[in-house]
Amino acid sequence: MPQRVPRSITSPKKFIIGNGMLAQLPDFVEDFGNNALIISDIFIVERVRKESIPALEQAGLKGQAEQFDFECTDEEIERLGELAKKQGANVIVGVGGGKTLDTAKAVAHYYKLPVILYPTIASTDAPCTALAVIYKKDRTFDRYLYLPQNPDAIIADIDILSAAPARFFAAGIGDALATYFEARACFRSDGLNLVLKKPSHTGLSLARTCYEVLCDNVEQAMFAIQNKISSPAVEQVVEATIYLSGVGAESGGLAAAHAVNNGMSEVPDLHMTQHGEKVVFGLLTQLVLENAPKDEIESVIGVIKAAGLPMTLSELGLKTFREEEWRKVAKVACDKNDTMCNLPFSVTEDDVYNAMVTANTMAEYYRKH
Repeated sequence: MPQRVPRSITSPKKFIIGNGMLAQLPDFVEDFGNNALIISDIFIVERVRKESIPALEQAGLKGQAEQFDFECTDEEIERLGELAKKQGANVIVGVGGGKTLDTAKAVAHYYKLPVILYPTIASTDAPCTALAVIYKKDRTFDRYLYLPQNPDAIIADIDILSAAPARFFAAGIGDALATYFEARACFRSDGLNLVLKKPSHTGLSLARTCYEVLCDNVEQAMFAIQNKISSPAVEQVVEATIYLSGVGAESGGLAAAHAVNNGMSEVPDLHMTQHGEKVVFGLLTQLVLENAPKDEIESVIGVIKAAGLPMTLSELGLKTFREEEWRKVAKVACDKNDTMCNLPFSVTEDDVYNAMVTANTMAEYYRKH
């Protein structure tokens, strides 16, 4: 008799949110070691050297900041890993965007060291996940690196996150907005979450809380973000977009919204569109497939509008709608290895195509009203 798939809850050991956190790096490093290799994006590496390195030295710890070489490749992972080995580092710290943080995760994994992450943009929930995306030297996708555990600590510095372009902050809201609806679908279907286990009540509850926090705070948060300043509402939204969304998605599971996002990679016009922006359209498609109540759809639309997110295909960057192109999107979205199967009912490629066309018409209507 085959064994039943267990349910799971996976999460970083620590998630800390506040202001001026780069200078407080010693407080987090000393929990795991005394010698840190800090892998930093080019735009923040000098700030790390000015704020974090002196703070480490003052606390009797060691540290070195190394600039990330733009792409998460096996070669860059090996280069940084050998630097850590030569330095005698016993903690890896990543400061930057998604590729920098993925590289820090991978170095820590291969060299069996703890990892602390400082995201500099709140555009996705990826910092919390036990996953890194590896690319080839020509910057094309290579593979997913599934990690045995989540990062040891995520430090969200509101001063840094609120200074990033508003579009990135809004994209994080878009990614997080789908978390509850996908986790709900996966829970209803008893599908598989991102660590290939059954979804848990905890994952679903965190996903629901993520949605509630966004609904309550997105408008006030965007007022602050447009001025590149922090506020209590920004803190609430950052907790939702990075932690609640990350843990909610990983433990709760994905469904149609992210499957449609993956399919949209087939459309050249959308290659420069942010992940979270495409997920928003995927969510609208999922709500059409579910025949969601009008008040639920309008609540979601309200968050989209408050965040200043694109909603229609033309707003996402589509110049010309070509049926054959979008039927290809539907085909990719319905791949048996993707997450469309986590809907609590079966759908065909035709169903998904029709839902995308309907979602776009619906978005155009709500953009005018």
